[in-house]
Amino acid sequence: MSKFPEMPEIDNGLLALLPMLYIGWADGLLTPTEAVKIRERLEKESWMTAAEKARMAEWLNPRKPPGEADLRAWLQVIRAAGKQIPAAARQSLANLGVEMARIGLEDQTAPCISPEACAALAEIEEALGVIGHEAATELLIDPELPRPQSVFEEPEATFDVAKMTDLLDGPYLDLRRKVRRFLTDPAFRHEYGLDKDTYREKILKWCREVARQGWGALSFPKAYGGADDLAGFIAVFENLAFHDQSLVVKFGVQFGLFGGSILNLGNEQHHEKYLTGAGDLTLPGCFAMTETGHGSNVRDIETTAEYDASTQEFVIHTPNRQAWKDYIGNAACHGQLATVFAQLIVAGERHGVHALLVPIRDSHGNTLPGVSIEDCGEKLGLNGVDNGRLAFDQVRIPRENLLNRFGDVTEAGEYASSIASSSRRFFTMLGTLVGGRISVSAASTSAAKTALTIAVRYAFRRHQFGPAGQPEQLIIDYPTHQKRLFPLLANAYAYDFAQKYLVERYKARTEEDSHEVEFLAAGIKAMSTWNCTHTIQTCREACGGKGYLAENRFAALKADTDIFTTFEGDNTVLLQLTAKGLLTQFRHRFSEMNFFGIVKYAGQQAATAITELNPLITRMADSEHLRDPEFHLAAFRYREDHLLVTAAKRLKKRIDRGQDSYQAFLECQLHLVNLAKAYVERVVLEQFHARITENDDPGLESVLNRLCALYALSRVEADKGWFLEHNYIEGNKAKAIRKEVSSLCLELRNDSLHLVNAFDIPDACVGAPIAVE
Repeated sequence: MSKFPEMPEIDNGLLALLPMLYIGWADGLLTPTEAVKIRERLEKESWMTAAEKARMAEWLNPRKPPGEADLRAWLQVIRAAGKQIPAAARQSLANLGVEMARIGLEDQTAPCISPEACAALAEIEEALGVIGHEAATELLIDPELPRPQSVFEEPEATFDVAKMTDLLDGPYLDLRRKVRRFLTDPAFRHEYGLDKDTYREKILKWCREVARQGWGALSFPKAYGGADDLAGFIAVFENLAFHDQSLVVKFGVQFGLFGGSILNLGNEQHHEKYLTGAGDLTLPGCFAMTETGHGSNVRDIETTAEYDASTQEFVIHTPNRQAWKDYIGNAACHGQLATVFAQLIVAGERHGVHALLVPIRDSHGNTLPGVSIEDCGEKLGLNGVDNGRLAFDQVRIPRENLLNRFGDVTEAGEYASSIASSSRRFFTMLGTLVGGRISVSAASTSAAKTALTIAVRYAFRRHQFGPAGQPEQLIIDYPTHQKRLFPLLANAYAYDFAQKYLVERYKARTEEDSHEVEFLAAGIKAMSTWNCTHTIQTCREACGGKGYLAENRFAALKADTDIFTTFEGDNTVLLQLTAKGLLTQFRHRFSEMNFFGIVKYAGQQAATAITELNPLITRMADSEHLRDPEFHLAAFRYREDHLLVTAAKRLKKRIDRGQDSYQAFLECQLHLVNLAKAYVERVVLEQFHARITENDDPGLESVLNRLCALYALSRVEADKGWFLEHNYIEGNKAKAIRKEVSSLCLELRNDSLHLVNAFDIPDACVGAPIAVE
């Protein structure tokens, strides 16, 4: 009989069955049919006595299963026995049962603990379909006792975090850090639940504080309070984006778009009259380009500016509701002067889109005659920005208010421009505003860094699940968690380096390469903002319910940055602009080649195919090869070149058939978007490699090489369908790449915390309790 007071009448043979019977009934694993089968199986066993079989039959009666009191008594016996059984002897339910039966037995050869009994018990355990070791361990845990708690220990970094921050901050290190310190002032504390009007006034106040630092005017000439430093202005914009995106957008509208339009499209008289006020925010302004009916298609906006030679004035007019200027920042509340884009009409002739300065309010905030202003109201995000709609009813402005750098109208009513082609003039004018796209790209990367900082830090603090009786496991140790976050961490570094390269190109641009810089900016803006949106959503999910709380920042980050994918140009439209630029370059390259140059190019393409599509290369799957930067660059370049050549062929084929270029482009649209994406990813990868090469710290080089390999391989993995379809890799290599991505994620586990800390985002800006407390 049993040695356990909880069930003194139970026989030892039944004790051997108790763990499995408890699990079977308590966890609902036993169906009536299975209970009958197990009972029939045990009735044939010689190691059980008749009394034990009779009792067992009662316990396995599907019409009268054990009640709650019975199960509770069984569990008490199992846990009491477990205290007397060493861990090594309870690796399964069968082992646990045999050891329970052994307790108190003087005869260690008793049938209930014989090999025959052990085999039968193991067979029943397998039929139940449970993981025996886990089930046995869970059974013996007293739920009244808390799990042992693990103590957080920050992993040791393999690199100098301060040096990584220096690398990320780059040539504007001091300015970036000054901005970040500035944002830690208690006046900039995050607040939630503000109504729209209060929030707008708060953002205006913050923007004035930023202007007092001289940062709004940084790109303006020194004569007007600036420093002739556009790159410095973008660095400020990028670091403000670690804080509140409404502040960032207000800053961009006032100083980048409104002030920038005066600087880049106006003359010295405009600069003298308006730039100082624009730079210190004593003259709040708007940038009125978008219309209700025309967003990305600026060429066909409908607002008109018709010159009246008799009064030397332009008449600004909104012909219909679709021509209202829409989503205009600073329009609803604060703006006094607007840069309005309109179709210029002189003596009945249209000269395309031009920009003019149109007053919309007086200094007391009163709307001026002929101007209609509507509030766009609550938005998905950015509710600290006073977006509004503008319409003009025959509003007259002086001739001098035309921003006339690229086109002017004389007093007598004659149009003059140094650029004869209206199309070229239009794109030249818009090209001066590329800085806005570069700034949005920078802000997107900062927002993604903030999200990653929150999610990775939280993953090093949050415990969930784990082996029974052991401390719960950090979620950063789950491979699924690493695979979700670490490729995005690699993306953040990749786009950071690409962004700095873009700013350098923009700052040093010449007339010869300005078009290339423009379509590069369009592509990087599109890809970085999409990456931002994906990163924030993934990080929110990685933080579970905590990530859904407003105080932990994801609500604002998601809502405020969502518009980044469509303002300053819809991303899909921008990628088509990028593809057109690539095709134009490709055409020019061929038009400048002689016969031998074309033959040489064809030979290079053939040599690439022979080398890279060699079966030995397409099947290579060792780690050294998969992490080789040359493999990454070759793959990215091959994909881009293939897409470029085939896109050109497809377009030429259609145009040669007599199809108009617009329809031909439309039919190849999806192909062209993929070309643009491939181009941007290749540029991003090259710049990642360039930063590693320029770096002279071995510690940084090691972790950056792993990050770069993770960026490259995760992009190949994401587009493996293309690489497989075009025989650049084979199936075994695709599988190996997937495994290599997981290996890199595991290797970056400890460094991931230090990689986000290297962003050096102040806790006051991060703002999320789950990441800073």
